[in-house]
Amino acid sequence: MIDLRRLAWPPAPIDTERLVLRESEARDRAGVIELNASPEVGTYLGGPRPRDELERAVPEVPGRRPGFFVVELDGALIGTIQLDPRDPERPGYRRPEAGGTELGYLFLPEAWGYGYATEACTAALDWFAGALPGEPVVLCTQTANVRSMHLAAKLGFTEVERYEEWGAEQWFGVRSSVTPPV
Repeated sequence: MIDLRRLAWPPAPIDTERLVLRESEARDRAGVIELNASPEVGTYLGGPRPRDELERAVPEVPGRRPGFFVVELDGALIGTIQLDPRDPERPGYRRPEAGGTELGYLFLPEAWGYGYATEACTAALDWFAGALPGEPVVLCTQTANVRSMHLAAKLGFTEVERYEEWGAEQWFGVRSSVTPPV
């Protein structure tokens, strides 16, 4: 399993055509709470978390760890991207080519449909490929999440398997950092 703590963190902010990916700051706390409390965002993640629970649980600087990026548009948080070690006990980890780092992302509903997730995830994956050349990344999403399935294809993830977890069919894919996105 990859130890993301050995990466130089935080990296310099990553500028894309429209976005900035950067380390989390205290000013991001309200946005992180909003993301996790949103019924729309939580649709395929087991539902939204209660706002009062999030107010107690989210630290002053949320997500301060290697692999956690805030996605900013015009100075405002619109989402987060996470590159985290995948729990080897979870389904979908049975194949050695699958790698040990999982891509996750959350975007506010008002940011959906503009290509921001594609732009931001591509930048994060490019950064990861530069930091750990050749290391594959995995992605898991519910097959019912059409937007996420479409994004996985655009980012160049290839299906490894499907399985049942949390009462829904899950899609598990892998992306090699040496394979360009489709």
